[in-house]
Amino acid sequence: MRIIFMGTPDFAVTALDALVAAGHDVIAVYTRAPKPAGRGKTLTRSPVHACAEALGIAVHTPRTLRDLPEQARFAALGADVAVVAAYGLLLPQAVLDAPAFGCINIHASLLPRWRGAAPIQRAILAGDVMTGVTIMQMEAGLDTGPMLLTGETPVDGKTAGNLTAELATLGATLMVQVLAGNYQPVPQPTGGVTHAAKIDKAEARLDLALPAAQLERAIRAFNPAPGAHVEIMGERLRILAADTVPAPAAPGLTLDDRLLIGTGAEALRPTLVQRAGKPAMGLRDLLNGWRIPAGTPIA
Repeated sequence: MRIIFMGTPDFAVTALDALVAAGHDVIAVYTRAPKPAGRGKTLTRSPVHACAEALGIAVHTPRTLRDLPEQARFAALGADVAVVAAYGLLLPQAVLDAPAFGCINIHASLLPRWRGAAPIQRAILAGDVMTGVTIMQMEAGLDTGPMLLTGETPVDGKTAGNLTAELATLGATLMVQVLAGNYQPVPQPTGGVTHAAKIDKAEARLDLALPAAQLERAIRAFNPAPGAHVEIMGERLRILAADTVPAPAAPGLTLDDRLLIGTGAEALRPTLVQRAGKPAMGLRDLLNGWRIPAGTPIA
């Protein structure tokens, strides 16, 4: 098939590679424009941009698709279908209608649960037992289109990084199946709709008044980004992994000299942490160079 691929992060690269490997003719890639990154604020291409250039595919980086000339340019490509995976721009109706078979999206949740920008993180935060991928026909509403194929996987104790990689592979596999088969669209159920709001960086500061189990989920949901953290002895400490430990509620205090952190219910024992400007390290390595006595306030 003649495909326009639309995506931006690493999650989408997996699908682009899979479509090319399956023998489809990816005639163009749409991705977000390069952004300043790093200390030098160097303009940096998105992972999809870099992948497309390596594959020799033409890349388009419009700031918006609402302009009529941009919509005409898109339609003139004469695609059979557009495959969308975490693109990051809204698609106007004219764009949705341009390809012969419309636009098909790889969405990282079991719709209608977690429509929106951050379905993977929200599934972990909510304590969902299962999540997955839905291949859906796109329409004007936010992730409201009919479903073509779904696949699921347990959340277990996975981080957002682990789960994103797993769902990227699952989504790519399902999309290849959809394009090779004859899957009929099925309307989404009307019940069970939830919204996966974009992650705000402020959410990554752990509220130690919450139960330890909820905080442990937040640590996994914000790993690798934006990174769950606390303030301790005047320094921000990122917590990349932690265990819950039975203990009396003591929000915001260390309960021993091995960084057992009191919370609203039970306690947290970090197992992987990162100080500012330093690499990630285990708890033993942290405490070898930093004495944190019992009763130390943490915020």
